[in-house]
This record gives sequence, C-alpha cells and structure tokens, in this order.
Amino acid sequence: MQTNKSFSDRFDWSLTFILFLFFIVSLVAISSAQTSGQYLTNFVPRQALFYIVSAGMIAVLMYFDTDQYKKMAYYLYGAGILLLLALMIAPDGQGQIAQPINGAKAWFHTPFVNIQPAEFMKTFYILALAKMISSHHEHHLLSTIKTDLLLLGKIAFMLAVPLGFILLQPDLGTALVFIAITLAIVVVSGISWKIILPSFGGVALIGVTLLWMTLNMQELLGRFGLKPYMFERIYTWLDPYSYAESGGYNLIAALNAIGSGEVFGKGYQGRQVYVPENHTDFIFTVISEDFGFIGASAVIILFFMLIYHLTKITLQFKDTFSTYVCAGIIAMITFHVFQNIGMTIQLLPITGIPLPFISYGGSSLIGNMLALGVVFSMRFHHKNYMFDRSSQNS
Repeated sequence: MQTNKSFSDRFDWSLTFILFLFFIVSLVAISSAQTSGQYLTNFVPRQALFYIVSAGMIAVLMYFDTDQYKKMAYYLYGAGILLLLALMIAPDGQGQIAQPINGAKAWFHTPFVNIQPAEFMKTFYILALAKMISSHHEHHLLSTIKTDLLLLGKIAFMLAVPLGFILLQPDLGTALVFIAITLAIVVVSGISWKIILPSFGGVALIGVTLLWMTLNMQELLGRFGLKPYMFERIYTWLDPYSYAESGGYNLIAALNAIGSGEVFGKGYQGRQVYVPENHTDFIFTVISEDFGFIGASAVIILFFMLIYHLTKITLQFKDTFSTYVCAGIIAMITFHVFQNIGMTIQLLPITGIPLPFISYGGSSLIGNMLALGVVFSMRFHHKNYMFDRSSQNS
C-alpha cells in the first residue's frame, strides 16, 4: 500500500478547474439576469461570496479522511433530521424564522441568507446510506434473497424519514432528488437484480398510475394530501398554452427565451424575453438566449466533464463506502441537471430545483459544494496499492 507523498499529487486539480469554470459561468449568467429588473439586489457579489465560503468549507472538509466520515455518518444524518424537524415546528408566517416561500416551508430565514436544511441533508443522507449498506455487507458476507430484502427494507426506512419531512413542507422537487439518490445507490449496492428489476418496475408503474390519476382522479388524490399546485404543474407541463396567463406563463417564457437565442445567441445582456426567477431556477434560459445553442451546449458539456471526472474518481476507490458515497453524489448532481434543464424545454414538469453551481442560491451552492468537499477529501486521502493499475497510471 502506498500514499502519494506530495500535496500536489493528492489534491484534485482537475476538479478544482472544473469548479472554477462553473464559478465564471455562474457570475456571468447571474450578472446578465440582473438586467431584467426583477430585483434591486445585486446577486453577483453574494454568489461570489458563497463560492468563497464553499472553498473554505472544502479546505476544512479535506482535513477528515474516509474513516472519519464513516464514523460521523449517522450523527450527521441525525443532525439533518433534527434540522428538518425544527423547521417543521418553527413558527411560520410573515416575519417569522420559517416564513413559507411559494407555499413551501423549506427555509430558515436569517438577515444574511435563507438556509434550506434539505440541501445539506442530501449529503448527510448519502453518507449515512453508504455506511448502512457497507456495514450490512460486512455482517452478511454471503448475499441471499433474504439478506437483500432485509437491506432493501433498511434503505426504505432510512429514506422514509427525511422524505416524509420534505413532502410535508411540501417540496416535491427535492423529494424526487432523494429518490434519485436512493435508486442510484441501490443499483451499485450489490442487491440482486431479481429484486431490483421488479422493484424498479413497481416504482415506474406507480409513477405512471399517479400521472394518470392526476389527469383523471384529482379529487381522490386530494384526499391523500396532494396539493392543487401539484396538479397544475402537470397540466401546465402537458399543455402550457392553455394556461398561458397563469401556471403556464413561466414555461412559455422559458421556451421563447431558449428558442430566440438560436445558434449564437443575442450576446451578453442581449436578452429580450422576460422570464421570472431567471437568476435562480431558470438561469439556463439566460445562458441560452445570450449565447444560443453554442453556449447552452458548452454548459451541458461542462456538466458532462464534471460527471465523467467524478465517475473516474469513483472507479479508483476500492472500499464500498467511498463507492456508494460517490455514486449518490453523481446521481444527485445528474438528476439536478437533468430536471432543471428538462423543465425549461418542456421535457419534464417545472419544479423548484436550481441548476447546480450556476443558479444563484447560498443553500443550493454550499450544499452541492459540501458533497464535492467529501469527494475532494476521499480523493486526497485515497491510498493506492502496489501493482494496482490505477496507481500505475496516476
């Protein structure tokens, strides 16, 4: 076993460069979005500050090695659950610390930044889930259908707690992120495909059934706590022009903005289409209108570079805990990107999911950087083994 000696060899410079490119793209896009006049606040310095804070946080996170993260995993998961619980029981309403935004009680309000506990809970959940699965395999060296079903039950229970709190906010978009993380980790967890395929098929069937019921049995679903705005998002997704004056306005504006950019765009701050919240959830419309198909494609390629690099790191790890953690983080980021871009081009319904590392938002950015900070740390403390092909090629 050998450890790279120099700091330069152990530090992930490639990931740092990718994040620097995201930093530039984010500031340029948010700066251009400011011209719409939706807000008087200048969000560019704030976003830059969030990046600086995140960089400092990553430096601290790199102090801890993989074994320490494994030891802390359940404690972090518990702390995240307590934050979600505190958010639920905190007084809400105008001027209160947990004042709802767009109908969702998902943020703690402070004079400096709104804090969304669910953003940090994503990484805490990934760490705890990875520890639980790796510990399960350590105690059950021989996998059987019985042990796999037991593991699946443990995973479902660990998901149900944060998922329940998040659905109560209600925040359907974030709930879908947790489900995506879980499905990705289940795929690499070693559970037999004899269980995974029927389970995934059942989930898909439930999804299709719920979509059909949303269109045809709204009253029944309402009895189970589903809100009218959830139904409206489906209707406006399928037929936005019939709701052009209400829920369909954002999607129509997004489609017009992206289409008007054509191939090369209108240039920096050259936008003419008004899109609400274009510095946060709809930041991709700013990039597409200003820089056209070329600029939008460049951003998507940048995300591919990030996912590809994270996948390469994952393949280097020999311990299951690190592998599961990275798989969860890859799934989290990938789903965020797919959902955010997909909702602006009518591929998916609109949800309040920002574009990672580009949209303005302290909790979102710091939450995603928290996840990458764990990757930085695992990569930094990773030990190579003699005759290991990855160590010979590094």
